[in-house]
Amino acid sequence: MHSNGKGSSGSNKPNSKMPPVWSNGNKEEVEELILTLSKEGNSTAVIGTILRDRYAVPDVRLVTGERISQTLSRNNIVPSFPEDMMNLMRRALGLIDHLNSNKKDIHNRRQLELCESKIRRLARYYKGNGNILETWTYKRDQLRLMVE
Repeated sequence: MHSNGKGSSGSNKPNSKMPPVWSNGNKEEVEELILTLSKEGNSTAVIGTILRDRYAVPDVRLVTGERISQTLSRNNIVPSFPEDMMNLMRRALGLIDHLNSNKKDIHNRRQLELCESKIRRLARYYKGNGNILETWTYKRDQLRLMVE
């Protein structure tokens, strides 16, 4: 977003409608695992990684028919902030702590500005979707309370 990078590289997921034969295809068992892993405090990305590595579920959506976040919201487990926004706020908090001890680091001061602009942009998007409150605003001095 804030760089002049061009192109996209990387692998694409296989185009299939059914889970592989070797995978765990039991819908109820996978949903139960998702709920248990969420109660342990794992984020949706970590839950997906654990299901892939430990329980042989390469794609939750092929098994359950919905995303991990949709499964959690159906069971009334909704975080206060979306995961991508929380990750950006954690990054901004780390940059703020770094800049408190390194006052002259102008490169990371710029990175903090870019990170904060991404947070504000995401906040606008999530306010429109109703994922966060309309009255919520990003404030640097209150960031530590929101993240921890």
